[in-house]
Amino acid sequence: MSSTPTLELADIFRQHGPAYRQSHRLPLYQHRLMQAIETCRTPALGGVVEFCGRCQHTHIRYRSCRNRHCPKCQGLARAKWLQQRTAELLPTEYFHVVFTLPEPVAAIAFHNPEVVYEILFQLTARTLLTIAAERLGATLGFFCVLHSWGQNLHFHPHLHCVVAGGGLSADGSQWIGARRRFLLPVRILSHRFRRLFLQALEKAHAQGKLQFFGALSALATPQAFAAYLAPLRQKKWVVYAQPPFGGPQHVIEYLGRYTHRVAISNRRLLAMDNGQVSFAWKDYRDGGNNKVMTVSAEEFIRRFLQHALPTGFQRIRYYGWLANCHRAGKLQLCRQLLGTPGSALLPSAPQCRNLLDTLTGKLRRCPQCGADALFYFPFLPARPLDSS
Repeated sequence: MSSTPTLELADIFRQHGPAYRQSHRLPLYQHRLMQAIETCRTPALGGVVEFCGRCQHTHIRYRSCRNRHCPKCQGLARAKWLQQRTAELLPTEYFHVVFTLPEPVAAIAFHNPEVVYEILFQLTARTLLTIAAERLGATLGFFCVLHSWGQNLHFHPHLHCVVAGGGLSADGSQWIGARRRFLLPVRILSHRFRRLFLQALEKAHAQGKLQFFGALSALATPQAFAAYLAPLRQKKWVVYAQPPFGGPQHVIEYLGRYTHRVAISNRRLLAMDNGQVSFAWKDYRDGGNNKVMTVSAEEFIRRFLQHALPTGFQRIRYYGWLANCHRAGKLQLCRQLLGTPGSALLPSAPQCRNLLDTLTGKLRRCPQCGADALFYFPFLPARPLDSS
């Protein structure tokens, strides 16, 4: 069976996107997202003609849109990112911790994504850093990846955190390892995260940063908003912690599946008929069984676009001794304390050659005769694209 999907997200956008854009008011970044996916790897973006000097085989490769929401454009970004992270791994256990917003808070985030996502990042980091300082006496290093979808494309904001199993002491003189089976007590993480998050929401509301529409319109008043949040103070907030990974290499394999994932991949799209779109999904509430969901094309596009991030919003962020401002120096200190030279964590020469092939395409061989003497002739798009 061919691994190439017969139906792509771009096909759905090309056929049903114009009508959707006519009937819905969309922000500019969603217009541009749809246009990018529709034109990805088509003559509209131009491309390169590959010509083999041995057998004269000619092949055209159209340019990619490189939009971070395009299911066809994540391979290159993922390869670059993973290579950078591989060089930063330490010879210690790594833990996967997930912070999830309860549905009433997710409803607020739906209309205020930038405000609530910023709170989610900041307070997840604060929760991990402060409890690690209290319980371990150590500063952790970790990064967080934002996902806003579930398998059925409904709105489900949560933050994946990959955390090294230990950290630096307050004076930086020693490495303090975490307990082997768990990083930090999940119940304490959950309670602290809940308290800090609700406080931050109240502050954002008092500062007029939150907007409310439809069924939530009444929450504009302080009294109604306080009443809305009150039950959440007793509700259990889900913080999920997996056992430690088997080692740094397992972390990389895991990250390859999570970091640059988009809301839905082309391989999950099954059919588009009579204005309906069918896609595969896993129902985790039913034991993870594979199912098929069919919705109207309009509803499918709506579900996909609600996971589009505004231009410039960073969905992968780094904290603790992995923070960008002092990462290089802190990593060197961690390696010294763990007795591991940086060269031991760098990729091998064959891995570098494979990465060069992936990232640049310079090692592409002729599909006809196998020769590597390919000539490249770039060409421009046939017409300029509409920036709106």
